[in-house]
Amino acid sequence: MNYLIVDKMIREALIEDIPNEDISTNSVVGEESKSTVDLICKADGVIAGLGVYKRVFDILGDVEIEFFAKDGDKVHNKQLLAKLTGSTRNLLMGERVALNYLQRMSGIATMTSKFVEKLEGSNTKLLDSRKTIPNLRILDKYSVKMGGGNNHRMNLSDAVMLKDNHIGAAGGVKEAIEAARNYASFVTKIEVEVETLDMVKEAVEAGADIIMLDNMDLETAKKALEIIDHKAIVEFSGNVTLDNIEEIGKIGVDVVSSGALTHSVKALDISMKNLKNI
Repeated sequence: MNYLIVDKMIREALIEDIPNEDISTNSVVGEESKSTVDLICKADGVIAGLGVYKRVFDILGDVEIEFFAKDGDKVHNKQLLAKLTGSTRNLLMGERVALNYLQRMSGIATMTSKFVEKLEGSNTKLLDSRKTIPNLRILDKYSVKMGGGNNHRMNLSDAVMLKDNHIGAAGGVKEAIEAARNYASFVTKIEVEVETLDMVKEAVEAGADIIMLDNMDLETAKKALEIIDHKAIVEFSGNVTLDNIEEIGKIGVDVVSSGALTHSVKALDISMKNLKNI
């Protein structure tokens, strides 16, 4: 993870939370006060973001952390994840920002791990999407990897992905793919989103590298796979849930992508407890 980018995010988050001073903490805690506090998981899940959590306190300064877990580990309710020692003021000032990152990232990793478990036994890989929190994409996508998933393109500069509106603007599937071939570097893969079997045939004939089956029912997707016949990588996307992803994996698509991994995730319950003066 690029901590130059992450540090900028954290500094902006700290400024948002502490524009001038932490009035509550400064009114009851002296500048020289030192304390210890425990980082405790309050639910079962997969942990992600411990490095980001640590960077919050590195930036504030005068806090040491001993971790008892690492990113990607399965964690459990009441598990002690870390012990922090240092400036009481900095522990209290950094608590919410640090936990906000850690809870969201662990929630994404936990959700991803549930999807990955449903795909066990298949050759289908799980991908995320660009449906991430603005300016937090690097953290959201890192968390997906910690949960056992894989990253789709990071941004619009990574790859050509021709969706319905691109196809409409170009005048058709064939026209869109040909225009992309003429514009992009020869090393750039071209993915095209299709909704019907006619569009599948057109994408195959035009030489798409990746064909995304968008919001297809499973029977139609099976027919699409027969048409494609290994001539392109096949991605399944649209309304992918924990209830249907296992069946999607069974039909033989190469990858399945889900925005649910990042756009509507529930944060994992994690707290800083048992603060004691030393």
